[in-house]
Amino acid sequence: MAAPIRVKRIDHVTFVCKDMEASRKFYADVLGMDEVPRPGFKFPGLWFQAGTTQIHLIGEHPESGPASVFIPEECAISRTRHVAFEVDDAMAARDRLVELGIEIQAGPKNRPDGPIQLYVFDPDRNLVELYSM
Repeated sequence: MAAPIRVKRIDHVTFVCKDMEASRKFYADVLGMDEVPRPGFKFPGLWFQAGTTQIHLIGEHPESGPASVFIPEECAISRTRHVAFEVDDAMAARDRLVELGIEIQAGPKNRPDGPIQLYVFDPDRNLVELYSM
């Protein structure tokens, strides 16, 4: 039997977005990610650096599919698809989100292994977890 493929790290996560400026504000101004240069693709988008991972935003168009993510009401927020970002202090992040008027969807709460986690939606309802150790 051949050896399994060995994944080294997540290089990037891509989200489709409807309003590029609202998404820029969320990822840069709220989450503090640095916008980084993007190759000259023929479709709109933005790239952000989050540690060693990049967030690639693609403007909604026929080839990308819709921007909005549907999560049924009966789903437990922490148990559906999401991306998680480690932050310095989840409680301080909560305070800043409240100050900015960003609704917290779940948490803050302690994960069974210790970290504090909370969940918010980005402008296109992509679920984002923020956690700290």
